[in-house]
Amino acid sequence: MSTQDTEPLPKLEPYKTAVPKPRLTAEERETLKKPKVIIVGAGIGGLTLGILLQKGNIPYLIVERAKEVKPLGSSMALGANLNSLLMQLGLLDEFKAIGKLCTQLQVYNEDLQPEFVMDFTERIAITGGQEMIVSRADLYDLLLRQIPKENFLMNKKVLSFLQGDNGVMIRCSDDSTYDGDILVGADGAYSAVRQHMYAVLKKESRLPASDDVALPFSCVCLVGQTEVLDPEEFPHLKLPLSQFFTVLGSDEIYSWRTSTTLKNTMCWSVIQHLNKDSSKFNDSFRNSEWGPEAAEAMCKEVRHLKVPGGKDGKVRTIGDLIDKTPKELISKVMLEEKVFDTWYDRRTVLLGDACHKLNPAGGAGAQTAIQDAIALANWICAVQSRDMDDIEAALKEYQNERVPIAKETFETSRMFTNIAGKGYAAKLTRAMMSRIPHWLWVRLMTKMSLSRPQATFLPLIAETGSAKPKYGASYHKTLAIQRKRENANPQEPDPLV
Repeated sequence: MSTQDTEPLPKLEPYKTAVPKPRLTAEERETLKKPKVIIVGAGIGGLTLGILLQKGNIPYLIVERAKEVKPLGSSMALGANLNSLLMQLGLLDEFKAIGKLCTQLQVYNEDLQPEFVMDFTERIAITGGQEMIVSRADLYDLLLRQIPKENFLMNKKVLSFLQGDNGVMIRCSDDSTYDGDILVGADGAYSAVRQHMYAVLKKESRLPASDDVALPFSCVCLVGQTEVLDPEEFPHLKLPLSQFFTVLGSDEIYSWRTSTTLKNTMCWSVIQHLNKDSSKFNDSFRNSEWGPEAAEAMCKEVRHLKVPGGKDGKVRTIGDLIDKTPKELISKVMLEEKVFDTWYDRRTVLLGDACHKLNPAGGAGAQTAIQDAIALANWICAVQSRDMDDIEAALKEYQNERVPIAKETFETSRMFTNIAGKGYAAKLTRAMMSRIPHWLWVRLMTKMSLSRPQATFLPLIAETGSAKPKYGASYHKTLAIQRKRENANPQEPDPLV
């Protein structure tokens, strides 16, 4: 990414209505106060932020470097911690229509002998919501449908940006430019926005040493989703609950997962645990350089791996699933793991994988990105200012709240990563999980279920779970701001906590 931070910052016009018109309506005058937000990256987190800003009547634009939407990825478990948000957005019914209820993770060894079961049934009562297995493609499609076409641009690769008192402006590879008041980097682990921001911070000696390092990784992953399968061939598709299986290889360098969906497809993934030599080999190929050949080569290496769910005891393999998966829906990805310490600078802020990359074994990547979007949207909608000092103060609040949560989630993800990993630590973790007392497991599930944020600029949803949610600082502070703006008593007790 270019670091043209020495260029003079042009006088930016965040949006056309910045020049006052005669006889402005009250609504038009209010619009002039609101910041325009440019979101770089149309992943799960970026789209969620766009939907929230749409609901909050905040002007925004999403730019995505890809030329077209590709439904890549496997499945994800979501819902329990996001039930209230989905209700606020009016998407809960649609979400349930694409998901399949999941209450267990069943763990097997490579000979398909059961090792242990992680039962999440009690999370329904704890959270008042349901955990659903949904394919990433279906969730992405649901979110994308909520974004008006005029707010979404594809084939826009960001090369650099400029920011200052007047606003922020991005420059794309096609020489197009877009300006606004806040720039959000939601563009993934190798975020162009983060790289440019860090280059400027480093030049100004403001980048901490902890952030001036390459992304570490210890795994690569092959993922895909099959075409619609015949339930007679794969009988576990008929079961009302999603069958979520993890297979741990003792003699293999792999661990692998499968899950059934509402559409009678199977999402699958194979994780290769790297050693010193294989890490060096894969380090020469970053995600942007991996093409279909890399995925095809790994497909050949893992075809023999056994998976549960065959008819009449017939052994099925990853190869069977690969053969029933369209080639364009198979991808190879690198599993980086890091939480950065610097999430903002002036008008620019990071979200999702751009600031915290979690191993998918913990199943928290998408959920954490969505919760980032909620906290950030709460501050943007509460402050409603184009002044840089106001914006920077809000982004600082966002970072201060979300960094500790991301780091705690990172450690939890590592625990689940260890279950599928290699070596003594992995064996010890599996032994502990297979013998964990019920009371301790419930306590762990409760702790994982406390973060259930809501958008404070939308009508709040009364919580029904047995465990009272633990709201972050953005919830309480921005709710007080919203109530004051509505001429309500800011000291009014919160009915939900």
